[in-house]
Amino acid sequence: MVNVKGRWALITGASRGVGYQTAVYMAQHGCHLILHSRTLQHTEAVDKKVKALGVETYRVAADLAKHEEVVAMLDAIEAKANPVDIIFNNAAVQIAYRTDFWQTPVEDYDQSFRINFTSVATICYRLIPKMIERGFGRVINTTSGIRNEPEQSAYAASKAALDKFTKDLASRLDGTDVLINLTDPGWCRTDLGGPNAPNAVETVIPGIAVGAFVDDKKSGRFLHAQAFVGMSLEEAVAKAETMKPTPYTI
Repeated sequence: MVNVKGRWALITGASRGVGYQTAVYMAQHGCHLILHSRTLQHTEAVDKKVKALGVETYRVAADLAKHEEVVAMLDAIEAKANPVDIIFNNAAVQIAYRTDFWQTPVEDYDQSFRINFTSVATICYRLIPKMIERGFGRVINTTSGIRNEPEQSAYAASKAALDKFTKDLASRLDGTDVLINLTDPGWCRTDLGGPNAPNAVETVIPGIAVGAFVDDKKSGRFLHAQAFVGMSLEEAVAKAETMKPTPYTI
């Protein structure tokens, strides 16, 4: 199992919900944090919380729908002396629930893909090559289990693109100590999931973060957070390492 103490993790969407839970959990294991949100003000509370746990942090801001802001954020991160060892691409947007899905506007797709897919690809392309050079890295991309709901087709399609992108990259990283995997928090009561979701957001722990701790040089796994509810981290890692990657099948 990977010891993350003293390593640096970038968490997008760290100000609330799943990102907040991830930040606190990683800090509890001694991981230093780069906390992203759309504005610096949004991460004030989580920054205070994790610093009280004894780790180092700094905050970055970017509207992930704006490519130039994503690039500027990455420039600022790489200007620091601390390399990024772990990435949690957690931030996402669910534009609307289109009851009349035949009238879904093209803007839904444009915004969804910019935030949920293109920004993630930009982050991965920028930071993963540095991980390869250093010989260590963990990337956890957050997907969604939504299916058969054309009312949310823009969101679902952007996550399907993320799945494909992640699996394709996994084929180039498998067998190295730079691992890329997918996670799904499940339907949780968050600002994105809404108040009627069946799962409390706290149930994402430890499963949402287990991809940062696996240590068997296998990429391309789908690690559903709800499959690890109630486990210790050691139990979760042991279970994750028995799960087979999910390559494409004909």
